[in-house]
Amino acid sequence: MDELRTNIPEYSVSEISGAVKRTLEGAFGRVRVRGELTEVKRYPSGHIYFSLKDEGGKISGVVWKSAVARLGMQPENGVEVIAQGKVSAYGDRSSYQLVVERLEYAGAGALLARIEALRVRLGEEGLFNPARKRALPVLPLVIGVVTSPQGAVIQDIRTTILRRFPRHVLVWPVPVQGEGAAEKIAAAIEGFSRLKPGGPVPRPDVVIVARGGGSLEDLMAFNEEIVVRAAAFSAIPLISAVGHETDTTLIDFASDRRAPTPTAAAELAVPMRSELLSDLLQKSARLAGSLGRITQEKRLRLQRAERGLPDLPALAGVARQRLEDRAARLTLAMPNLLVSRKSALARAERGLPDLAGLIAQSRRALGERFVRLRLALPNLVTGRRGQLALSSERLRSSLRHALSGRASLAARTLPRFTAAPVQARLRESVARLEGLAARLESVSHKSVQARGYALVFDNAGHPLTLAANVKPGAVLMISFADGEVRATASGSAGRQAALPL
Repeated sequence: MDELRTNIPEYSVSEISGAVKRTLEGAFGRVRVRGELTEVKRYPSGHIYFSLKDEGGKISGVVWKSAVARLGMQPENGVEVIAQGKVSAYGDRSSYQLVVERLEYAGAGALLARIEALRVRLGEEGLFNPARKRALPVLPLVIGVVTSPQGAVIQDIRTTILRRFPRHVLVWPVPVQGEGAAEKIAAAIEGFSRLKPGGPVPRPDVVIVARGGGSLEDLMAFNEEIVVRAAAFSAIPLISAVGHETDTTLIDFASDRRAPTPTAAAELAVPMRSELLSDLLQKSARLAGSLGRITQEKRLRLQRAERGLPDLPALAGVARQRLEDRAARLTLAMPNLLVSRKSALARAERGLPDLAGLIAQSRRALGERFVRLRLALPNLVTGRRGQLALSSERLRSSLRHALSGRASLAARTLPRFTAAPVQARLRESVARLEGLAARLESVSHKSVQARGYALVFDNAGHPLTLAANVKPGAVLMISFADGEVRATASGSAGRQAALPL
């Protein structure tokens, strides 16, 4: 039994681990493994660890920091990929893993599914909204181009612009596929937007992002989110020209205009010089014709209006003659008018009543009535006193007959109906009347005139109370306490003087 035991070779752990590693690496060498990425983790050291799985198994994988730049895509959980690398063992944990040097999407289906999911998500954010799209400038001065400096794309764009309408072309060279291409394309679009107008580097009026045709994997840089966002938020109108006419990338949805080819993008950016000249000549000819027709119509209308105008010199001569005739007639008419107005004024003056006589007559009539009133008042009082005595006697008799049974009461009440109270009332009435007469006499204008005042009337007999109402040369009637005087006003409205006639 001991001899049998010694026939089994004895290995150390390190020997077994190394043998397994050499066997795996020698048997498989470089391999391509297809599976779904899961448990993707990027460590601060720069290494990326993940797992590949399918329906029947799972294998660990690692991307060393030195290979990340050449990986070809960014690892994401849930993406089906083809990992290219070699199988190696990790002796410290007795496990094996796939050391990956390159990752590729597993077929067009996976790529299209990823692109569609990104398109839906960015579309929900509004990056593809038609309202965001801007109009291209009609004739840009500077055209920016984001593309590879090598290849036929930039030459086609330059040739087309030179043929159609020569413009200044500013190229921002970038890789259009491979690792880091998306970041550089986005940086170029943002770099053009950051240029200041009037700076040392001219700011483009329109930007063309162009690339030639290729497979779906070759165009993936233009389907990356960073590129799509840069195109959507570009401060300069942007034309996308990626691939051939049948190729569609996400940048086409975010750009302001999509061109099927780079040549078509150059045609969209600048107009055809010959077409512009032809259109300009046509519009110039139409404008000249329109101006000629308008000028002819205005000239004909002016001629018709000229024929309809009267003979202005003749009209002016007739008007001048009429004016001279009227001036001569006016010169003769003014003295005649003044003479006739003076005659009419004299006749009117003779027809005016004698105001002083009227006032004196009214004063005499008033005095006579006052005297008559003074004379009639005692007679009236006497008559009224007799009537009152008669009425008192009648009342006394009536009361005597009515109150015969009450002689004592009648004797006490009869003295109340004596004539003494009636005489007192008459004296009171006479005193009141004399007081009113004195007050009336005190407010009479005669009393005022007697104190040195005068009344002024115009020629028509209307009283004048303001000097502003008296015109120079007006005939005035001034009434004093003992008579009237006629006068003529002289001087301005502020300082009037009356001159006797």
